[in-house]
Amino acid sequence: MRKDFSRQRQAAVDALKAEGILRSPSVIRAMLTVPREEFLPNDVKQYAYADTPLPIGYGQTTSALHMTAIFCEYGELKVGQKILEVGAGCGYMSCVYAEVVAPSDVPKEKWGHVWTVEIVEELAEAAKRNLEKSGYSDRVTAVHGDGSIGLKENSPYDVIIVTSAAPDVPEELVEQLKPDGILLIPVGGIHFYQELLRVRRHPDGTASRQSLGGVAFVPMRGKAGWKS
Repeated sequence: MRKDFSRQRQAAVDALKAEGILRSPSVIRAMLTVPREEFLPNDVKQYAYADTPLPIGYGQTTSALHMTAIFCEYGELKVGQKILEVGAGCGYMSCVYAEVVAPSDVPKEKWGHVWTVEIVEELAEAAKRNLEKSGYSDRVTAVHGDGSIGLKENSPYDVIIVTSAAPDVPEELVEQLKPDGILLIPVGGIHFYQELLRVRRHPDGTASRQSLGGVAFVPMRGKAGWKS
């Protein structure tokens, strides 16, 4: 018999609302809709609505629930937008974004789309399976590749969300933003303490940075990531 996580999901969302992290009705709806437990390995499903990163294999984690909310809120996600996620992980976060930019109660012709790039081939394949299983494969495309340099063939994007810590802001990602587009990226040390930056590309091609505070993410791999 499958466990019903609906109460835990509601309690987690209520806690994020009480903390002032979750504010937008569209994001609240998305986080109540997407079942995080369905994306997790069996041995950590019971912790699905604990607000903490959870291991998903291959030395990687899926971010804490509050980070999913922060990415949605500070990314200013809206219906119809094109989103690029760098680091698919298990696929959960990209489905939350999809519920905001392509909600099921909006006609498909108004939908946006999410592309998510994963450098670990096994995780990319697992994310694809999770997207199929959860019914999001028409709104999210998972790709195996080096997301540290973006996904140029589908650019420009309204929002780019990076779920691993980079040494600096990759210029390739900024260049793949639309005018007034937003890049959210952790930048800083390799040892799990960084600064979350919101980078906005202006219509004249310049970009400005805003610090959103301290975060802890696994190191970015790939061309623009940390060298081992």
